[in-house]
Amino acid sequence: MSPSHPSLPEPSLVPALIDFSASAPAVAQRLIGVTLWVDGVGGRIVETEAYDQADAASHTYGGPTARNAAMFGPPGRAYVYRSYGLHWCINTVCREAGHGAGVLLRALEPTHGLDVMRARRGGMQDARLLCAGPGRLAQALGIDASFNHLSLNAPPFALLEPAPEHRRALPVVAGPRIGISKAVDMPWRFGLQGSRYLSRGFAPADAAQSQRGG
Repeated sequence: MSPSHPSLPEPSLVPALIDFSASAPAVAQRLIGVTLWVDGVGGRIVETEAYDQADAASHTYGGPTARNAAMFGPPGRAYVYRSYGLHWCINTVCREAGHGAGVLLRALEPTHGLDVMRARRGGMQDARLLCAGPGRLAQALGIDASFNHLSLNAPPFALLEPAPEHRRALPVVAGPRIGISKAVDMPWRFGLQGSRYLSRGFAPADAAQSQRGG
């Protein structure tokens, strides 16, 4: 069933139909190019990372805890945590309830509410750096612990994409994830090829593995 967003500020965008019960890598690729708004502030997702309970780099690898409970479902919810005690990060929960998988939102291209983002980011003027990295992204969107467990298919969130007649395939690049010490070779970081808004570029070898995303 389509998520309900009765008053879409951008008539060319419609609610994105995303199957969050799919695997984390599938959802991570599907999210590339989708627009994320939080209370009308946001932009196009250009970089994601997938994590699964069977993956030693995942927060859910050791089983459920008070901290990671949201990541065990149900799917389509937000899992928000603080990284190194400094920065909030947001993930989309995937797979069936109890499995423990998610997608970290690493970067987006700001398109709406840039003045609000700049104020939240301490006056940062370079749009390329407003949401380049999971901590910056969460700060720019005003994400904190109060968003943990919330549905991504209901306000304050909106996941949007062009109407079908305006939709086109996007080149999605895959490569190793960033900032982890386990399962470092797993190619579960995904990005919009050629985007200037990535948290970090992809190696030429990764670019050669480009896939077509929705």
